[in-house]
Amino acid sequence: MFSVILIAMLSAQSLLQPKTQLVLLGTGTPRPDPDRFGSASAVIVNGSAYLVDCGPGIVRRASAARERGNEALAASNLKTVFITHLHSDHTLGYPDLILSPWVVGRKEPLTAFGPVGLAKMTTHILEAYKEDIDLRIQGLEHGNATGYKVNVHEIKPGIVYKDENVTVTAFYVKHGSWKEAFGFKFETADRKIVFSGDTAPCAALEAAAQGADILVHEVYETGEASPENRAGGADWPIYMRAYHTSAEELGAIASRCKPKLLILNHILRRHTTDQQLIDEVKNGGFSGTTAIGADLASY
Repeated sequence: MFSVILIAMLSAQSLLQPKTQLVLLGTGTPRPDPDRFGSASAVIVNGSAYLVDCGPGIVRRASAARERGNEALAASNLKTVFITHLHSDHTLGYPDLILSPWVVGRKEPLTAFGPVGLAKMTTHILEAYKEDIDLRIQGLEHGNATGYKVNVHEIKPGIVYKDENVTVTAFYVKHGSWKEAFGFKFETADRKIVFSGDTAPCAALEAAAQGADILVHEVYETGEASPENRAGGADWPIYMRAYHTSAEELGAIASRCKPKLLILNHILRRHTTDQQLIDEVKNGGFSGTTAIGADLASY
């Protein structure tokens, strides 16, 4: 009898525990890969979705995840986004995220966190769509006058958001000539998930990712840094080293951080297979579990 009661108590406890889920909405790069949409992820806690970046196709990818049973990613539930930096492949879906959920019923303003420049970008987007917004509110659609608005927070390193589900900490990363680029650490009752954003190797990322349950990190294959890959020629390897992290460098980083799961994201490559890329990470020193990020994959 006691064992039955104990099992029942443990089962009840497990039901009460928050469950954190990671959904990769877009794992692509600036290259127009039809199988990989623009950079975007979602951390879902207790039915609430927290987005990281908003590359091309974010709302439709979220809708695809909803069709797979994830109600938290219904368009009207997309209310909070953390933007790592303002490169176009991470923000081309921002107008979509502002407007599309509103058109289908979101009443609350979008809340957006990101680097300096995000407020100016937001102002220009809303100005560009002013006629559309006015007609949807004042015309036969009778749209609400609140859901298209955006509460913008231009952030600095440290805790940038906290509620009953999650604490989000921002940290600077090194992304070439960008004055500000961030990574984010999400801490919930049952998981620690770290997003590198786009970055070259940096100490702040390693500090944030120590012992993470999941580290989602950008990466490039060794051959991607070859000068012949771009018209920039000799400057291309310099660019890659300043803006991004090679697979072997990432292996070394992960060997020091020891995440339970390393997810390769925003993969810059031309010819390397999935296994070859994972082997490059192993050559860098990481022997833990490594996954190739794919759109709509859930962890």
